[in-house]
Amino acid sequence: MFLRICLILFCTVTLHKEASTISWSASYQLSWSDFKGPSKTDTDAVATTASGITFSYSIKKTSKKEIVGFKTKIFAHFYPEKSWYKAEEADNHILAHEQFHFNITELHARKFRQRVSQLEASPALNKQLGKIHQEINQELSSLQKLYDAETDFSRNYELQSHWQNHIETELAKLETFKSKQ
Repeated sequence: MFLRICLILFCTVTLHKEASTISWSASYQLSWSDFKGPSKTDTDAVATTASGITFSYSIKKTSKKEIVGFKTKIFAHFYPEKSWYKAEEADNHILAHEQFHFNITELHARKFRQRVSQLEASPALNKQLGKIHQEINQELSSLQKLYDAETDFSRNYELQSHWQNHIETELAKLETFKSKQ
């Protein structure tokens, strides 16, 4: 008899179950209508993309409590109610910058799936999954900050173009691990 344990861990943004999300898809590009949060007037930022990775897993155990298998679900999500923009300053260039924040989230979801695919069922599985989860969140946060810093929040057009090419290349390298609808 197998016991199934399911733990759901939310990364980056913690939301209620009923909160709306948009799952990352290569065929869907964000539009300003997806940014439903109230705009912030106390900042120079023109827009903010709230995105994150949701992660859950189940572990199969024998009646003797030996771990014999596991399954994971890893998704990159955009959170419309937490994302906002200033309509009077927003343009397509800034929207593309925000899309690439979401694409960076998908890149890390793929990296997460890749690392998990290399794991084997073992007594250390919970700790291994937790460690990967923590590392991915740290890497995601660091890359999001570096992206904004180097592109000067999209104002450096040359570096913005470089970053877009870089992220597209990295996504292509991990095509096998892309989000599935």
